[in-house]
Amino acid sequence: MTQNKITELRQTPIKQLLWRYFWPSFIGVMANSLYNIVDRIFIGRILGAEALSGVTAVFPVMIIMTAFGMLIGIGSSVQLSISLGKKDINNAKKILGNAVILIILISGLVTAIGFAFKEPMLKLFGAGNTTIGYAKDYLDLILWATLLHEFGFSMNALIRAEGNARIAMYSMLISAGINIPLDALFILHWNMGVQGAAYATIISMAVLSLWVLFHFKSNRCVVQLKKKYIHLNFKLVLAILSIGVSPFLMQLANSIVQASFNINLVKYGGDLAVGTMGIINSVMVIIITSIVALNMASQPIISFNFGAKKYLRVKQTFKLSMLIASIIASSFWVIVHTFPTAIVKTFLNDDLQLIQMGVRGMHIFMIAMPLIGFQIVAGNYFQSVGKASTAIFLTLLRQVIVLIPLLWILPYFYGLTGVWMSAPIADTIAAVICLIFVIHEWKRINKQLAF
Repeated sequence: MTQNKITELRQTPIKQLLWRYFWPSFIGVMANSLYNIVDRIFIGRILGAEALSGVTAVFPVMIIMTAFGMLIGIGSSVQLSISLGKKDINNAKKILGNAVILIILISGLVTAIGFAFKEPMLKLFGAGNTTIGYAKDYLDLILWATLLHEFGFSMNALIRAEGNARIAMYSMLISAGINIPLDALFILHWNMGVQGAAYATIISMAVLSLWVLFHFKSNRCVVQLKKKYIHLNFKLVLAILSIGVSPFLMQLANSIVQASFNINLVKYGGDLAVGTMGIINSVMVIIITSIVALNMASQPIISFNFGAKKYLRVKQTFKLSMLIASIIASSFWVIVHTFPTAIVKTFLNDDLQLIQMGVRGMHIFMIAMPLIGFQIVAGNYFQSVGKASTAIFLTLLRQVIVLIPLLWILPYFYGLTGVWMSAPIADTIAAVICLIFVIHEWKRINKQLAF
């Protein structure tokens, strides 16, 4: 099994290999995104706009939780793929063991901090007097399940890194397949409100965690979880964190961005504007996760072949990934700008004010959508080859360096419209700078191939 996966990563044609890894990753992340979106659809249509706004205020907190999952999951998965490329199976097992310990330690820390600063965080992230009750009801339950969230997410990334993309897809399908019917049962049938949505999410997380644990204890895995490797190794911990810090900061920055959005949305548009952002985020999640699926597919290919010094395959994967990402982003851009009203109405019954606000916000917010595809892929590439500092800069470029200042400057002059305008302006500026890095890296790869 191990040798077959290694041979596949080393020799299978890139187009065929990328497609083989992409479609299960795509189905998996779309299933994962779907159950988060279904939560919002149930909440918005059944419980109303205020409940939707309350849960939207929790969104930055959940992004922070995901950030810690990425810190360990992506950091360890890149290191694991590089180790497999070097044929160092023993080191790959040590990486897996260290990842498990780090997940447990960090989950406890996140849970404690979350409860200690729960109310000020929710107020900071846009929960108002009419919506904070919904936010608390949802977050109280989610925080208790932090370990399940981090473990399932991180270990599934490692399943994908060892070349088992299809099994990683099954993980997400199983989790989503449990969450969606439980949403209907808890919210519609048992009238449990936003707590019902939280319970449905927790149960699906628990099943995912058990599934990935059983995988790494079974014979179908490439890198098996052994008790003797479950102990902290300072050198490996630093290696994992050095790579994982880029996606971690990306998600952390995303949380700060969402908080900045929510604060300004409340100031210039009221609680309903926060609900509008919840709808826009749901659409953005579908678009971004489609490209993230491509990153998930390309990461083990790039990391493995970089470790094996097969630079032509690295170049081919990078080039094809950028092309596909641009096609994905442009296709969604056409859909969003063709059917905005229908998309917004999916989340609501007859709240005309929120529908109008959502359509206008979506049009402005997503006008530069075709530019983000190659940026996401570029950040993933630098992360996959171990260039943590470049990956961190490109990650923070749009989310922190450009977007956050715009979020506080433009609304001062243009009100709510300025909030929506900040995203496409940031996308455009970041795209130009990112392109410069991509061109430079392309030249560097060509020089390596010349030797």
